[in-house]
Amino acid sequence: MGELQRLSRRAFVFGSAAVAGGIAFGSYGDAAQAAAAGDNPLSAGLGPNSASFNPWVEISPEKITLIAQHADIGQGVGSIQPIMIAEEMDLDPGQFEVRFAGPSPAYFNTGFADEFAPFVAADQSPAAEEARAKTLEWLRQSGLQMTGGSSTLPDTYEKLRVAGAVARETLKAAAAKRSGIAVADLRTQSGHVILPNGTKIAYVDLSADAAQIPPVLDAKPRDPSKWRMLGKPMTRLDIRDKVMGELKFGIDMKMDGMLYAAVKLNPGKGQPLKSYDASKARAMPGVKNILEIKNGVAVIATNSWYAMKAVDAIACEWAPSAYPAEQADHWKVLESSFKPEFLGKEWRKIGDIEAGLKTGKLVEAEYRAPYVGHQPLEPLNGIGLVTEKGMEIWVSHQSPRFVQYVAATAIGLQPEQVTFHNQWAGGSFGHRLEYENVRVLAEIANQMKGTPIKLVFSREEDFLQDIPRQIAIARHRGSVDKSKIVPADLQLASTAPLKGLLERSGTPSKDPDGQLAAGLWNVYYDIPNFRATSYEAQGLSPSTTWRSVGASTSGFFTESFIDELIHAAGLDPMKARIAMCTVPHYRKVLETVAEMSDWKGPLGNGRGRGVAFVESFGTPTAEVVEVTKTERGIRIDKVWIAVDVGKVVDPVNFENQVQGGVIWGLGHAINCELTYAKGAVQQTNYNHHEAMRIYQCPVIEVRGLENDPKVRGVGEPPVPPAAPALANAIFAATGQRIREMPFNKFIDFV
Repeated sequence: MGELQRLSRRAFVFGSAAVAGGIAFGSYGDAAQAAAAGDNPLSAGLGPNSASFNPWVEISPEKITLIAQHADIGQGVGSIQPIMIAEEMDLDPGQFEVRFAGPSPAYFNTGFADEFAPFVAADQSPAAEEARAKTLEWLRQSGLQMTGGSSTLPDTYEKLRVAGAVARETLKAAAAKRSGIAVADLRTQSGHVILPNGTKIAYVDLSADAAQIPPVLDAKPRDPSKWRMLGKPMTRLDIRDKVMGELKFGIDMKMDGMLYAAVKLNPGKGQPLKSYDASKARAMPGVKNILEIKNGVAVIATNSWYAMKAVDAIACEWAPSAYPAEQADHWKVLESSFKPEFLGKEWRKIGDIEAGLKTGKLVEAEYRAPYVGHQPLEPLNGIGLVTEKGMEIWVSHQSPRFVQYVAATAIGLQPEQVTFHNQWAGGSFGHRLEYENVRVLAEIANQMKGTPIKLVFSREEDFLQDIPRQIAIARHRGSVDKSKIVPADLQLASTAPLKGLLERSGTPSKDPDGQLAAGLWNVYYDIPNFRATSYEAQGLSPSTTWRSVGASTSGFFTESFIDELIHAAGLDPMKARIAMCTVPHYRKVLETVAEMSDWKGPLGNGRGRGVAFVESFGTPTAEVVEVTKTERGIRIDKVWIAVDVGKVVDPVNFENQVQGGVIWGLGHAINCELTYAKGAVQQTNYNHHEAMRIYQCPVIEVRGLENDPKVRGVGEPPVPPAAPALANAIFAATGQRIREMPFNKFIDFV
């Protein structure tokens, strides 16, 4: 963990150039082989006659277990990860179990290499590729284990297929040694090695033999043309259990002798408790204990309901928040942050901005995006047990090694004294990258040594303690001359989500927050004079990663402003974007969505279409939204969306993820904001922070493209184009520009 902290301080920041050291391997495939050949965290826990060929496959005489190194937070990676291994091992669904990986540097995330290197995703130049290779080496050295940034498939696409191929060929080698038949004369099918005479040897029957020979590390994954499952419609492994209500999420976990905890924490995030009166709570049913913790109080009871009711009865006096008490003052801080002392970075500069702004027609606009919450269906929870030897913690989280660090630090242990068991999560959207429940659970369990403690946040406490998405203001300028955009000067002031997360993870950084540049500097239009600058506001509510992070706000700002410039130039919004797009396979994404929507210009009669194109996490995404102006308000009729991920490995889940991203992006653009009063969030449940309702949901048509030279993720990229495409459609239908989210502050929706 110390190595991870030391290496993280600079290089972990998105966009940072502080990557040092040589290149240990020149490609992602080489990285997978290196991981397979390195220290295997499964080795220490193997039973008798069991084998593990790499950190992702474990075989005993009783069963086959495949390891999912990335957390499943509802996005389906708990299914596609083992399927990629099973594809290469010739296993069928039902022939293996799935277990989430524990904390280990063996599970370092290679998928962050593209995002961390200081080059836009479409830049495949030798300099960019060298920087990515160096970043890859840093990732290996640091052992950065994390789920996020739509990195699961970029990380595991080659790694897990190699792992499955190594396991397959090693099992064949074991069968060859036992039978005396050459490996070349053996084949595999449905969890068996098959001899030339048709005799089948089950993999589990070969585990003892396989444990005695070295893994076949030069095994190669099969060509996609030979896939049985990948690339074809398939049912996710977790769907049946979820539909039947049988899958056990973290909140469903139980242990013998367990007691339940609920908490009331300072609503001024992170500030201490001054005093409390628990006299009423002590006399309430089921209450076993009342504990003071770092920034609040906890009730220990015989069930969660008793604990929540009792903690609600405790009267607390809180220290004031460290940020402005009232929402209006948050906006004032942002408004005053466009100053040199708050400069994050000038991320990109092309040409002469000032000269360009003096040419043609000037266009200026200010855009705003509020704090928003994560609001997963499963509130924060976890089980903790502290003994004299250390702590065990059962919680769903996206950063296993950081969980160890945060829990250990809270109660004076070393990270290696914390054993972490990851759980299925009922949603995250960035919520389970934070540690509100981890630290509190460690403190409570430490005061109740020897007793398993189950902590469940009430829905209201989950909202109050949630570290929200960044609040942001953009001030953009540009001009058009002779039907062309001459300059675009994009300036953004925002809280810094990634830097805040880093600090709470124990790895603070002074470098610019690169996530603020997402959607701001990675603009692929032919604009001869272009500048993108971020300013980092200070003294506001802490913020953190939220589905698509910086691009969720900057994508709205940038694509709305590009639309305004195109309109000022008298051009068609779709045709102009296609003509200006400088990357051929990105242009194809725009051309595809134009073809899907049969774009032919203005619709008229109170109907309008808007288009937006945003690349986030390396995935280019174009979206068209069609709306109708009715007597009761705007109706969203249909959405067309095209996404290029290089390789669609799970078509059904791909479509579901894209549709879900569209709904998430539209719902929050329309309805959602968090506001502060007296230092506390005012919206503490779903009725005050509504997602899109079913009756509001449009028809969504999805198309996946495979032109990108690299495999890309899809969990987050469908979100950023949704808000600007909707805003641009509303303008096309009504002539009204909406420059601030949520849109329902300015217009009604039906």
